[in-house]
Amino acid sequence: MIKRAGCVGIAILVLLAASALPAHARSKSDRSHTAAMWWSILHPGLGEWYLQDWGSFEKCPQKKFWLGFIPLYGWPGYLQVKSAVDAKHGRTNDKLTFD
Repeated sequence: MIKRAGCVGIAILVLLAASALPAHARSKSDRSHTAAMWWSILHPGLGEWYLQDWGSFEKCPQKKFWLGFIPLYGWPGYLQVKSAVDAKHGRTNDKLTFD
């Protein structure tokens, strides 16, 4: 249990460091794809939501986010990888398959 909490703490610190960008890099059109990838690794859909400048929850890919709670399919698993790849490439879709 303590190891798991330590790993979660380290992951959160990495995510915060990755998203701590200079003010000029935080504009909607200039969001860091690497930071978005790390957000998607934290939970599917968060990276795409980050790329859309957070805002209302409707901007979050609903399928990826909610299905991300299913063990081994969402996190850790397929959707986590799919979401991270999409975020790394700047895609903000809600498609669940690789094309």
